[in-house]
Amino acid sequence: MARSLNSVQLIGNLTRDPELRYTPTGVAVCTLGLATNRVWNTDKGEKKEEVEYHRVIAWNKLAELCSQLLSKGSKVYVHGRLATRSWTSQDNQQKSVTEIVMDDMIILSSKKEGSTGAYDGEANKTVSTPSEVAPEDMPDFSGDTSVDVSPDDIPF
Repeated sequence: MARSLNSVQLIGNLTRDPELRYTPTGVAVCTLGLATNRVWNTDKGEKKEEVEYHRVIAWNKLAELCSQLLSKGSKVYVHGRLATRSWTSQDNQQKSVTEIVMDDMIILSSKKEGSTGAYDGEANKTVSTPSEVAPEDMPDFSGDTSVDVSPDDIPF
């Protein structure tokens, strides 16, 4: 069996505020514009810079979190997959676009640049960096009793 991989990892800055919408069935979808920069020196010692612009799509709870926590200029790490979709426009032209469908993200901006936090697609929770967050802003996990661990369960 042949294996394949469709994985994208980007670190960049949002080019605009996230746009949150809902499908007719009530599913949240958020679109983001992300810019990534590449800087290099030519053989003559000139500094060159190239900017790539990416269209990123988030769905469900991640879409809602993106719209709440991100804003234009936010630095973010995005992990996802490439997806291409095609359609026929109103003027009968065939159109297509390749997007990054986000699986999870980590907000890299400082508090001054925007919100600070991370999203883990499996845990469905927003987690902030403790050193940058006041204790009263930390999530309260004291009521979470879903896991009972006794000292006998610890292997060391």
